[in-house]
Amino acid sequence: MTGQIPDHLQTRAHELDARSPLAGTRARFQLPDGVIYLDGNSLGALPRSVAPALARVVEQEWGERLIRSWNEADWWGAQTRVGDRIGALVGAAPGQVVVTDSTSVNLFKAVVGAARLRRGRNIVLTDPASFPTDLYMAEAAARVEGLEVRRVPPTEAPAALAQLGADVAVAAYSSVDYATGELWDLAAITAAAHDVGALACWDLCHSAGAVDVRLDDSGADVAVGCGYKYLNGGPGAPSFIYVAERHQADFDQPLTGWFGHARPFEMDREYEPALGIDRVRVGTPPMLSVLALEAALEVFDGLTMRDVRAQSLSLTSTFLEALDALAVDLPVATPLAPERRGSQVSLRHPDAFAVVQALIARGVIGDYREPDIVRLGFAPLYVTHVEAVQAAGHLRAVLDGREYTRAEFARRGAVT
Repeated sequence: MTGQIPDHLQTRAHELDARSPLAGTRARFQLPDGVIYLDGNSLGALPRSVAPALARVVEQEWGERLIRSWNEADWWGAQTRVGDRIGALVGAAPGQVVVTDSTSVNLFKAVVGAARLRRGRNIVLTDPASFPTDLYMAEAAARVEGLEVRRVPPTEAPAALAQLGADVAVAAYSSVDYATGELWDLAAITAAAHDVGALACWDLCHSAGAVDVRLDDSGADVAVGCGYKYLNGGPGAPSFIYVAERHQADFDQPLTGWFGHARPFEMDREYEPALGIDRVRVGTPPMLSVLALEAALEVFDGLTMRDVRAQSLSLTSTFLEALDALAVDLPVATPLAPERRGSQVSLRHPDAFAVVQALIARGVIGDYREPDIVRLGFAPLYVTHVEAVQAAGHLRAVLDGREYTRAEFARRGAVT
């Protein structure tokens, strides 16, 4: 059973789904029956375009054409080709995004490369509540470059930038807080960095594919993001990195692998960076994953990020409205103001892990983040308004029945 959902909410949810500009995009995904999937902010659902594309790559491009496919199927150009496809989703003109490496590796390259564009400055600003890898990589980059990391919340970043002035090399922040889902003002923090001559580095892991990010329009300098969340590229999908065109000629990234060489097949013994965005490539990429991501991005065909963002906000607003109607009395960690929300709703509960497990047992898959966050992601291309309302009903039932107190829901696996 679920909590009793008011008829008017159910009716309105059906109406919103019927008239949505994204109506029908759910059919582009392979989703199991009876599951409400609210964890696309950790791992996106499987697009139906991926399996046949990978079968073709494995059986024909690899199986039959073998190494010739680096040229014949343009495997060599896939990283920049897919990068441009992602660039269109994050507001970047062609030639500024490349798919390569992991998010962690790209963060390291981005922070070091940006700091080297501002030599003589000695501070990197970052958010103390960032996803841990952002903090680890900021510290690693700082050690390499002899910099100091100052942990300053995004709300205080403009004031800190103004105060520290010419000492700041890079302000490195996430577009959306991974735990709370709060959307930060990318353009405003970037402008504050530029006002004192610093550069801005952005982590787009929780916004690319769900939020209408406008990197070029906002004046962003460098950015990174993953391919496996709202971009649906599959587990371990490669990351992407953006370097604004105006910085590329002088962007000195620290991992000088042969794929980033100007003439990789001349086998020079001295490194010379490639022109343009190719210089941030490092080594041979995992081609099956790159090509799976390319196929996955077909789900965005014919869509605008403006409509995707509108659907995202409509879904999270509907869920919050349903929580209110059902009197679900949990603190909401996510801002209620739509313009300050990413594409998730995070709730607090002292037994949050067990609450999430109880929801999963009911077929509502979300996830948990320390110390007390029930995190529910609303991937706008395949989550429906009807599901948003139903998920609220399941949550109410879990709480009313104290289902989360069952012993099996306290057991933790290696991944939580």
